[in-house]
Amino acid sequence: MSCTHPNSWYGKNYTHHSQLSDEEFVEAFEKASLHPKLFNHEAHIRLAWVYLQKYGEEKAVEKTCAGIAHFDAIYGNRDKFHATITVAAVKAVHHFNKKSKATNFFDFMEAFPRLKTAFKELLQQHYTPEVLTHEKAKTDYIPPDLLPFD
Repeated sequence: MSCTHPNSWYGKNYTHHSQLSDEEFVEAFEKASLHPKLFNHEAHIRLAWVYLQKYGEEKAVEKTCAGIAHFDAIYGNRDKFHATITVAAVKAVHHFNKKSKATNFFDFMEAFPRLKTAFKELLQQHYTPEVLTHEKAKTDYIPPDLLPFD
């Protein structure tokens, strides 16, 4: 990514979302000026965490879903957004955040690394594969069929 790349944030070369403050990260994401390569799984979790801090669970779910769907429409083929997985991710972050004393995202991730390293396994505690692969799950949130989120 060069300094003149239209997707670099304000002309700076970033190689990881951690180089941005929470405010810069969310602003770049919402304006779709965050380079798509920086929006990895951990960045998805960070977005949920920041929105939860700022808005609470219901609004965080709404903003995360709308934002990721919009980002996918701009940088993807409108086929990567998955409503059930996105809502489940926000709910999982919310669950762990209630147990956390972390005051920043990176301390939070250090305390709960499974959100990054074993996210699929976390989902499998709540959902059967049939639910997650169902076509409706991509467009509409389907509640867990194994273990509800608290």
